[in-house]
Amino acid sequence: MELIKPEVKQRVLELRQLLQKASYAYYVLDSPIMEDAVYDQLYRELQNLENQYPELVTPDSPTQRVGEKPATQFNSVRHNIPLYSLENAFSIDELLAWDQRWRRQLPPQTEVEYVCELKIDGNALALTYENGILSRGATRGDGVTGEDITQNVRTIRSIPLRLNVEALRAMSLTERVEVRGEAFLPLDVFKQINEERQKAGESLFANPRNAAAGTLRQLDPRIVAQRRLDFFAYTLHIAGMDDASIVNTQWEALELLQKLGFRVNPHRRLCTSLQEVAEYYQYWDTQRLNLPYMTDGVVVKLNSLKLQEQLGFTQKFPRWALALKYAPEEAPTRVENIVVNVGRTGALTPLAELRPVQLAGTTVSRATLHNADRIAQLDIRIGDTVIVRKAGEIIPEVVRVLKELRPPDTKTFVMPTHCPVCSSVVVREMGEAVTRCVNASCPAILKAAIEHWVSRDALDIRGIGEKLVHQLVDRGLVHSVADLYDLTADKLCELERMGKKSAEKLVDAIAQSKNQPWSRVLYGLGIRHVGSVNAQLLTQKFKNVEQLAAARISDIEGIYGIGREIAESVYQWFRISANQALIERLQTAGLQLACTEETQAVEKSNQKLAGKTFAITGTLPTLKRDRAKALIQKAGGKVTESVSKKTDYLVVGEDAGSKLAKAQELGITQLSEAQLLEMLQQ
Repeated sequence: MELIKPEVKQRVLELRQLLQKASYAYYVLDSPIMEDAVYDQLYRELQNLENQYPELVTPDSPTQRVGEKPATQFNSVRHNIPLYSLENAFSIDELLAWDQRWRRQLPPQTEVEYVCELKIDGNALALTYENGILSRGATRGDGVTGEDITQNVRTIRSIPLRLNVEALRAMSLTERVEVRGEAFLPLDVFKQINEERQKAGESLFANPRNAAAGTLRQLDPRIVAQRRLDFFAYTLHIAGMDDASIVNTQWEALELLQKLGFRVNPHRRLCTSLQEVAEYYQYWDTQRLNLPYMTDGVVVKLNSLKLQEQLGFTQKFPRWALALKYAPEEAPTRVENIVVNVGRTGALTPLAELRPVQLAGTTVSRATLHNADRIAQLDIRIGDTVIVRKAGEIIPEVVRVLKELRPPDTKTFVMPTHCPVCSSVVVREMGEAVTRCVNASCPAILKAAIEHWVSRDALDIRGIGEKLVHQLVDRGLVHSVADLYDLTADKLCELERMGKKSAEKLVDAIAQSKNQPWSRVLYGLGIRHVGSVNAQLLTQKFKNVEQLAAARISDIEGIYGIGREIAESVYQWFRISANQALIERLQTAGLQLACTEETQAVEKSNQKLAGKTFAITGTLPTLKRDRAKALIQKAGGKVTESVSKKTDYLVVGEDAGSKLAKAQELGITQLSEAQLLEMLQQ
């Protein structure tokens, strides 16, 4: 056997430590310490040395994360420490009742602190480290016995294969360490996985939690590695010594977990009263929708480990912890009927009429089914029991059918061949999932077009709501948005609940809309794919409707932020004779179809960020990323997906990614959301 030189052993050790630090910085701290190319070079060097000297390969080597042969099955293992589930509560009143229960076992007026952590909607894992090296990863199972999925756990980059050496030495942690936490799929990864499965003709995962569970039980760890699971640690047990000799509280345990190399949720909070707990719970009830992962509640724990030990457990739950959950975002209900709605662009959207069900604090009786492909994919029928979800959407959607509950008398739904409103033949163009009515005079299309025209971001005509729009169309008073400008107070007085003063006020509001700038008029036309920001970009380039109507696709596509799809849509819209006639009528009515000197001056004054390039990283406190991007672009700024020397500002939120490190390296100015909004308001 070839004798291994000491310098080779030393180099292998150095490489492992370097790669471990780099992985910790990248996957746990979201603050890279080396370029990807450098990491790859070091990784290949280690891989080559281990290939040359197989006896140097150890379980904690970064090269051992993926590559083992697929397992034939998972072995059952008994947990060294049971994984108890938590008692659930669904209101502040139930939180108070829990607090009163455990206090009965302690002296009156006992002062306590509470630790609040977001309850991640994933799958619990139990990790065992022997002498600092990951020796086993297991699922929760029934809490006493789980499945050994160590091969798969090794593929999760935010789970260290070896605990932080410096932290271990500082606390003499040489015994067995047990870590509990939650494996989960980030929402963007979940979306990507489902898109790939859809293209491959495979069934879609119902939600990120189910996808994570299915991933963890894959027999091939290479597939698990591709799914990019993440992990938050939340419990620490140190075998062979009293935990209190190292940490005294749950808060200290979380900080120690971070030092050992784990990701710990950054949104945890130490509370000194139940009032603070309630405020934390209520804050995240809305803010959780902006997180890059699913969370379904808050875990509340007594901070003192001594107090936890004193209170102990019931047969099922720890007395010192509670899962304070939010109203469910998924619920089962029955499909009573399937109807079709016709939208502004003529799209036919099937909707499931449901037996009313409480969902996320509201009563839901309808859910979108999107299109014919989605109906076929779900295999949904009238009479089925389904699961509906409402995750920040106005209209809930059906996510899956409980086919095991399907009665024998269900009815199959078929998309109509004719528009349910105007009876025109509908079409489905090649490559599109949407079926459309192409009759521009269809009352449903007209009503939706008028509602869009009068909306706040378009012509902003106050006093015209959905009911009034329906009356105007049904009475034959309006056949296009241009007809709004021919309305008189006398005509409006013929409508229900419309007095003379209200009619005069509405006519005045319609007349005032003629002063809205060219960009708002363009947005109000409802051209497919043209939002309010794109409308501004177009009108900055094409100063009047004649220029835009005469523009070639290449001219339109040449605008920064305008893609091919938008350019083709605009070009085709102006080729339709009915749309040309509409433009002529709007010009005759006196609407602004060109940038006047006054509007140009206003637009120029609004371009506070003109010539500046921005990038965004992390989760912003109140703005979704798309909204922040739109605000920047509206003010004349550019938003890029990456940071470079050309970037002027980086807008930084919580859980900032690698862009932050790049910006720091290049000396780029960092802005908080508040500072960005201040720039926009100046």
